[in-house]
Amino acid sequence: MTPEYRKRLAKARQNEAANKKLAGRLKKKKPGDLDRFINEEDEAAFECTDCLQCANCCKTTGPKFTDRDIDRIAGHLGLKASLFMQRYLQKDEDGDLVLQTLPCPFLDADNYCSIYEVRPKACADYPHTRHRKMYKHLSLMQRNSLICPAVALIFVKLREHYA
Repeated sequence: MTPEYRKRLAKARQNEAANKKLAGRLKKKKPGDLDRFINEEDEAAFECTDCLQCANCCKTTGPKFTDRDIDRIAGHLGLKASLFMQRYLQKDEDGDLVLQTLPCPFLDADNYCSIYEVRPKACADYPHTRHRKMYKHLSLMQRNSLICPAVALIFVKLREHYA
């Protein structure tokens, strides 16, 4: 991870309480321009954030696997779904199927995903900043700001715009 990305994440940790408060306020207020604003800031943040220089999401958090994810990935790897689950997954405290180990076993040393074309839907959607009705996703987005330098940058812009 680059020093710049570390700095963004450190700032997000410093501002965690303020960001939580802002997320709560925006969730109640539901600003009409919120989706457009986050979409624009998402594009800007990812223009200056290279996921391959970071991969913090793959190193520190694991996705929830759906049945479709399991079938697709197992097929890609030439495994039966049951063997894939036995080898890579476990149930978490909520009963969701998640990775047994982190970092993700499909993350290569160069931060490339070895199953990128068939990755879980949760990975494809990460960091969950491209939804409609973003006010519903602000709590998740705030938590992701502690993991993803791009989301940390988006929260800086949210604070500036909506403070």
